[in-house]
Amino acid sequence: MCGITGWVDFHRDLTQHRETAERMVATMACRGPDAEGLWLRPRIALGHRRLAVIDISGGQQPMSTTETTSAGDPIAVLSYSGEVYNFTELRTELAAHGHRFRTRSDTEVVLRAYLQWGPGFVERLNGMFAFAIWDNRTEELLLVRDRLGVKPLFYYPTPDGVLFGSEPKAILANPASSAELTLDGLRDAISLLRVPGQTPLRGMYEVKPGHLVRVRGNGLVQQRYWALTARPHTDDLRTTVGRVRELLDDIIDRQMISDVPLCTLLSGGLDSSVITALAQHTANKTGGSKVRTFSVDFVGYTDSFEPEPLREAPDGPYAAALAAHAGTDHSTILLDNADMVHPDVREKVLRAWDLPYGIGDHDPSLYLLFKAIRAHSTVALSGESADEVFGGYLWYHEPRAVQADTFPWHAVTGSPVPSMSTRFFHRDLVEALNLPEYIADQYRTALAEVPHVPGRSDFERRMRNANYLNITRWMPQLLDRKDRMSMATGLEVRVPFCDHRLVEYVFGTPWSMKTFDGREKSLLRAAAQDLLPESILQRRKAPYPSTTDTAYDEAINQELGKVVADPNSPLLPLLDIDACLEHTNRSVTRPLSLFERILLTETPIRLNSWIGTYDVSLGQLI
Repeated sequence: MCGITGWVDFHRDLTQHRETAERMVATMACRGPDAEGLWLRPRIALGHRRLAVIDISGGQQPMSTTETTSAGDPIAVLSYSGEVYNFTELRTELAAHGHRFRTRSDTEVVLRAYLQWGPGFVERLNGMFAFAIWDNRTEELLLVRDRLGVKPLFYYPTPDGVLFGSEPKAILANPASSAELTLDGLRDAISLLRVPGQTPLRGMYEVKPGHLVRVRGNGLVQQRYWALTARPHTDDLRTTVGRVRELLDDIIDRQMISDVPLCTLLSGGLDSSVITALAQHTANKTGGSKVRTFSVDFVGYTDSFEPEPLREAPDGPYAAALAAHAGTDHSTILLDNADMVHPDVREKVLRAWDLPYGIGDHDPSLYLLFKAIRAHSTVALSGESADEVFGGYLWYHEPRAVQADTFPWHAVTGSPVPSMSTRFFHRDLVEALNLPEYIADQYRTALAEVPHVPGRSDFERRMRNANYLNITRWMPQLLDRKDRMSMATGLEVRVPFCDHRLVEYVFGTPWSMKTFDGREKSLLRAAAQDLLPESILQRRKAPYPSTTDTAYDEAINQELGKVVADPNSPLLPLLDIDACLEHTNRSVTRPLSLFERILLTETPIRLNSWIGTYDVSLGQLI
């Protein structure tokens, strides 16, 4: 796992701008603490920071072909981030075509696959990746992102080329870019949905999942190479369960490959337990040792736990039960609320995101969890995305959410998203944002994309809509969070449930099969029933834990009070001061829900810190 960045300019000599290119590369140090590289030519600066995971000694980047052009330059040069899990099969196939390899890395396989098959080679890759290839023959840059968008890749078109990077900070290190918050950008940051390709900054975009971007002297074009499709599902239930298990076995076998210490994230829920049990099963088959597993807890949380609607019991006993059952080497990372609200930690979280996104207290807790794990492991397997793929969330099973004419997760927040996320903004800005219409428009746009199988019932169509919305509009937010918080600590987190073969197969399965036993994630539970103890097989879905200590919310309120009290706060011109003070003057009598933290109390704090730290212009918002 690594960080990539670069700069293409067709009308200036970039060899005269090495210092700027080096600054861009330096911003990716957290993503790649092990090595750095810069390939510089008049039209292209291609940079890389490396986190060595496979072929530690041989995978240095940017990587060039041994074949050269008539001018003596390599035919192609690659800066690559991620993992291609089928690289051994591709390597064998390429060797049969006459390719010779200098390293054991998947990076070289990607480079030589491009030489063999051209841009269409991306359809052959299985993995999570974001990379840039410069072709000296055509002077074309190819930017590629994996099918589900597990790995990030941003780009910023310029009049004469493009800037790009794994994170916005790499682009913003170049004076050819600027940081200006747009009205749509603010809507995107506070509406709890992710518009594919859009960012809060004017002129900056993300390569969409399943897309590539081609840049030449005459302009830039996007191309889609993958999308969810409508295919009739002809397998019976027994065959379907068997196919899910077959895929899971293969996925874990592939994703266990690593030349550095590997672990799993274990909460004791169904998803992480399946991943962990399969990982240990794979280790046992290959004569490996016990898999290291890590879970998270908060100081005092288990001792003072009281059942709540979404959580009947703390995670700890379930994680311990799975670890004992599977035979893993288990540890619990204990977090303190004081650390989660510490200014240094919140600064690290902000710098990790780079953009005014956030998921409440989950951000600092994940950052601290990953930081602790990184002391022992370099790679972790996570159960992220099983809920989106298999239908695990409450809003899949809550009639009012399924039937609501909006995004399902918006229907369960407790109060309307627009009123929560704009409560502290002044009236003129709220009217300009018109968030209800924006959300409704994005909902209609997303629904129009959903592929349907003819002849399905209205209910099946509605559930397919929900499935598609979760995968394309909700899941990207969680994948981004996982990537930013983990890579900020130099930890690579792999997400087996994002294997596109599994996503395609389960997406095509009727909802009646996904819930054949009347419970959430029926297919996953059935596919893994021989691996898990009964307590976990019967456990209800419980979300990633939030702190229930009101001290956290009191600290957040104090931060909001500081924003309002400081006449130099950059967000102040956009705030309704009276609404802010009315909130901060109330005593905290209960811990806020995750949605309340995301949409209400932390929104203005997050925006204010981001605008000040990144010197963001408010443009036409004021």
